[in-house]
Amino acid sequence: MNRQPHTSSREVIVARAIDQVVRELRLIDVADYIAFIRLEHFACLSDLIDSAAELFFMPGTLKLGHGGEAYVDWGDPPRIVLDLELRPPGVTVYFQLTLSENDAAVVLNYVAFRDPDDDPDRNTQLLEQVLEEARIRKAAVIE
Repeated sequence: MNRQPHTSSREVIVARAIDQVVRELRLIDVADYIAFIRLEHFACLSDLIDSAAELFFMPGTLKLGHGGEAYVDWGDPPRIVLDLELRPPGVTVYFQLTLSENDAAVVLNYVAFRDPDDDPDRNTQLLEQVLEEARIRKAAVIE
């Protein structure tokens, strides 16, 4: 697949937007990911993602896409790849989240804008804006 010049900046935007969700997903034991993926229990995997996402995004904004893959062998630490979809109003982002022992990575597959602009930079700004608007704001605690 040919990467577009604006893909890297959009990956950074998506990675920052889901940073807290990724932290929640890393609390889940890797054996659970492996079991759900290998046994094709994608509904269970979807529930885990929904539970992590509901803390930070409006309902339905982040969800499991077509499933995932577990890379597990004797010589390397496990690596989990999840197909995810971000659906803030007006934009759909299809991407893969890779979770490994020490890090996480986002790879964009496709971004669809309901009303795209001819200027890719404006579309990138729109992506950043709608992701920020889709986040749940924590109310200030009054003491």
